[in-house]
Amino acid sequence: MNHYSLHEFNLFVKEVLSDSLERSYWIIAEIGQINLHGNGHCYLELVEKDNNYVKAKARGTIWANIYREIHPWFVSQTGTELKQGMKVLFNASLEFHEVYGISLNIRDIDVNFTIGERERKKQETIQQLEAEGIIDMNQALELSIVPQRLAIISSETAAGYEDFMNQFESNPYGYRAILDLFPATMQGDSAPSSIIDCLHKIHESGLGYEAVILIRGGGSKMDLDCFDDYDLCAHLAQFPLPIITGIGHERDQSIADLVAHTRLKTPTSVAEFLVSRMMTFESEINQVQESINQLTQELLYRQNEIINEIKFKWQLSVNQILQRHTFQLEQFVQLIKQKPSLILNRQKEFLGHNQKLVDAYDPQNLLNKGYSITRLNGKVLTKQKIKSGDQIETQTASQTIISTVNETK
Repeated sequence: MNHYSLHEFNLFVKEVLSDSLERSYWIIAEIGQINLHGNGHCYLELVEKDNNYVKAKARGTIWANIYREIHPWFVSQTGTELKQGMKVLFNASLEFHEVYGISLNIRDIDVNFTIGERERKKQETIQQLEAEGIIDMNQALELSIVPQRLAIISSETAAGYEDFMNQFESNPYGYRAILDLFPATMQGDSAPSSIIDCLHKIHESGLGYEAVILIRGGGSKMDLDCFDDYDLCAHLAQFPLPIITGIGHERDQSIADLVAHTRLKTPTSVAEFLVSRMMTFESEINQVQESINQLTQELLYRQNEIINEIKFKWQLSVNQILQRHTFQLEQFVQLIKQKPSLILNRQKEFLGHNQKLVDAYDPQNLLNKGYSITRLNGKVLTKQKIKSGDQIETQTASQTIISTVNETK
């Protein structure tokens, strides 16, 4: 039986592997760890997982001369750095070192696979949100026409936050709102949990916020990968306040943009959006005010017409009443003027008539006609009984005769 020292055996294995393997292989693996050394070499731990279970693991190395070539190309094409958790397709040769053991020397990386893998993961997240029925929930909320209290999630030192504040506060119309900042990490692996923590703080504050603004400036696609995180996007989609995003440039649409109530391309655009809504609201108020003023003027004009018409009719009626009463008064005055003479004439006629009656029944007139008046004891003799011996007077027109009764029949 042959005996080998460990060094000899490793050399033997190295020779066998070298003779048996191809010069290189295309391998798919996830970057478990990555470390860029000061000398320019890039050291990786490559893994294959089944859910969270590691099925395979290997060391990988990108030597400095190779790294200087493939790294700029990879970033320019994918918009992201090589980083932990990224699945890549790389070309590598198996190297067995008698001291350090087996490692994979990476010669090239397929950028198209990485681009496709990022898109695949993004689509999986979108599909999961759709399957859970939450992808459109935030968009169904009603955004106030003029929100007056807003919660802002951003980095306090970010240029995007400064751009937003400058754009809003310097608006030429003097519009104002309460803007409270909730500082958060806006890129990297810690960003999703940091933003979610801010959402919890906003919800628990009880300050009556009307919407949440999520803003940051533009950046590389790698910087925006955190906004494709499922947990973050699920929280945004289900948040009870409208979410307004301004987290990238026009060409960068994240899943956070997709689930948000309103997606705008930059923080400046978010400020312009708010100012525009306020300006539209003011314009509508002015139009309503103008309509009210116009309607008021029309009503006043119409009322004035009605009042004038009533006044005219009233004046006409009063004039008619005055004229009628004036006519009646004139008639009455005329009647008053005529009445005494009429009364006097009528009384004269009445007196004349009575005078004629008096004259007609005057005893003297009767006496003149040949009649006589007989009196007994000073009274005109009518039905008194006369007896013998009574003395009677007989008056004629010219004389009075005194007689003594001797006999009556």
